[in-house]
Amino acid sequence: MSKDLQDVLNRLDRLESIEAIRQLATTYAVACDEHDMPRLMGLFTDDAVFDSPTKTMVAEGCEQIEQLFVDLFKIRGPAFHWTHDKNITLDAKDSNKASGIIYSHAETTPNNVISLAAMKYLDEYKRHDDTWKFSRREIHFLYYVPFSNYSRGLNNRLRVWVGDKAYPGDYPESLPAWQEYVSKYLSS
Repeated sequence: MSKDLQDVLNRLDRLESIEAIRQLATTYAVACDEHDMPRLMGLFTDDAVFDSPTKTMVAEGCEQIEQLFVDLFKIRGPAFHWTHDKNITLDAKDSNKASGIIYSHAETTPNNVISLAAMKYLDEYKRHDDTWKFSRREIHFLYYVPFSNYSRGLNNRLRVWVGDKAYPGDYPESLPAWQEYVSKYLSS
């Protein structure tokens, strides 16, 4: 095979991989909304990790991840998740690995409380048998507030609600770029 043909095949593989990973993120949202456990669990590698900075959503391996979502879905009725920007980076050294940042929103009903969320996922992906899956998924909430608190939630540092307890937003205040901006431009 010529070098030119191999280059084209490599470029095609990269494009197909990026699209497959984008579809993976979308399928995750659909599976969550439909409480489709078989579809949802088919998206994770056997040794996958699910994590969150608040440590309210932590699981290692498919069995724990499945239990995490079973428990979550037990208290949540209808929901609607949608993904926005999907920034995928393919590993330059291993064509079967990638990472990504996925921005999304959700309307949910934990414990019958209509809630709104803005979040981003920091993902790691692995390809096995030509199928891309999550090997690590870390959810970061900008906010997750009851609808009744939305108008004052975004400007409040305590804007991630889990039950009746409020946590600080996972970002942007924790990000180095945000801290540098505040230090340089907003500090007296």
